[in-house]
Amino acid sequence: MEQVLGSEWKITPAGGATGNSFFATRDGQELFLKRNSSPFLAVLSAEGIVPKLIWTKRMENGDVITAQHRLVGRELKPSDMKSSNVAELLQKIHHSKELLNMLKRLGKQPLTPNKILDEIQQAVAFEKIKQPEIIQAVELLETQLPDVQCKDQVVCHCDVNHNNWLLTDTNQLFLIDWDGAMIADPAIDIGILLYWYIEEADWKDWLSSYGLELNDQLLKRIYWYVLLQAITSYLLYYAKNNVQEMHNWIEHINVIMSKMNKN
Repeated sequence: MEQVLGSEWKITPAGGATGNSFFATRDGQELFLKRNSSPFLAVLSAEGIVPKLIWTKRMENGDVITAQHRLVGRELKPSDMKSSNVAELLQKIHHSKELLNMLKRLGKQPLTPNKILDEIQQAVAFEKIKQPEIIQAVELLETQLPDVQCKDQVVCHCDVNHNNWLLTDTNQLFLIDWDGAMIADPAIDIGILLYWYIEEADWKDWLSSYGLELNDQLLKRIYWYVLLQAITSYLLYYAKNNVQEMHNWIEHINVIMSKMNKN
C-alpha cells in the first residue's frame, strides 16, 4: 500500500476476513483502502449506499486499489435496527436497477429457493449429519418450497447484521461489506433483519416503512429464509467442531420451526 500512497502515509490493517482492507492516515486525512474490491463498489458509491469512492488505481501486478473517505461515525446498535431509515435504505437497495444490472454484468446468477435448498441438502448429506433437528428442518424447508417461490429477484446484501451499518456524525446511513451480495428474494435480507432485531408485533410497522404489507406469503418466505440461515450457521460450526455453538443453533432451529408450524 505504501507504493500507492507514499511513505508519508501511515498504513494499518482494517481487519476483516480477507486481510485486504486498510486504513491510511496523514496530516489529519483518513482513507479506507481496499485491495481488489469488486467493480460493484463504484455503483454502490454512486447510489450513496457506501461512503464515496475517491479513486481507483491499478497496480503493476494487476491488483486494483480503491480509496474511500474514512467517515466519523459508529456502527448501529441492535436497538437502532428498527428505525425507519434502515427500512428505507434497504428498500432503496432492493429496488435499485443500477445495482441489479451491475451484478448481472459481473456474472451473478439469481439464487432461487430450489437452488439454495439443493445446496443445503448436499451439505447435510456430505457431512453425514444425523442430528434429528437438522433432518427435520431440511424436510420442513422442502415441504414449504412451493409456498416460497418469488418473482422478485433483487440485489441482496445477505449479511445485514447491525455491525455492517454505519451512521455518520452527519446522520448519513451506509450499508458496508458487500462481498457476499447475491441476486435473490428480498426476504433473505428482510427476514434476517426482522427476526433477529425486531419484535414480531412491530414487523408490520417496519415493513410499512420499507413499503411492503405483511401477509401470509411474505411471512412464510421470511421464516423459510431465517430457518435456512440457522441451518447454514449450524453447518459452519459443525465444520469447526464447535459443540457449544452447534447446540445454540439447534435451540434456535427448534424455536424457528415451532413458529413456522404455527403460521
